[in-house]
Amino acid sequence: MVEYFLTHIWPILSIFVHSLAVLVILLIVIAFLLLMDRKIWAAVQLRRGPNVVGPFGLLQSFADLLKFVFKEVIIPSGANKFIFIIAPFVTCSLALATWAVVPISEGWEVANINLGVLYIFAISSLGVYGIIMGGWASNSKYAFLGAMRSTAQMISYEISIGFVLITVLLCTGSLNKPK
Repeated sequence: MVEYFLTHIWPILSIFVHSLAVLVILLIVIAFLLLMDRKIWAAVQLRRGPNVVGPFGLLQSFADLLKFVFKEVIIPSGANKFIFIIAPFVTCSLALATWAVVPISEGWEVANINLGVLYIFAISSLGVYGIIMGGWASNSKYAFLGAMRSTAQMISYEISIGFVLITVLLCTGSLNKPK
């Protein structure tokens, strides 16, 4: 039983724990970067930034998260409800899946694959499908046109980012990120 656990279950559990740790750290870093962004924009506009929630406004991002989580979900009457609800999860999960190959520090990467940069580019380009799913599922021509516009914009950005990545890859000679 112990051998089975160590050979079959432990690697999967280890990957899950590492992924969860990276995700939690990433979300906390993003929360504080958003706070700094709001503070900088407040300084640019000569006003006080978020300073009410917690000391120096440090808990503002978490208050915004609570507000977002408890908002009422409004689904259009003619929408395909399942696809309309699942579309944001598709986009967010694909965006977070790209962090699996990013080396946080020595030994702190979920997956060390030889095609790490190609993986990031491929997974990030799949985020377009979540946008299209949401626009189509709303059963509104205006929402679908907005989704098509956003998709075209994302694809055009991916092309320019792809050319920049090709230049970097030609200089490094490897698709593996740690090298």
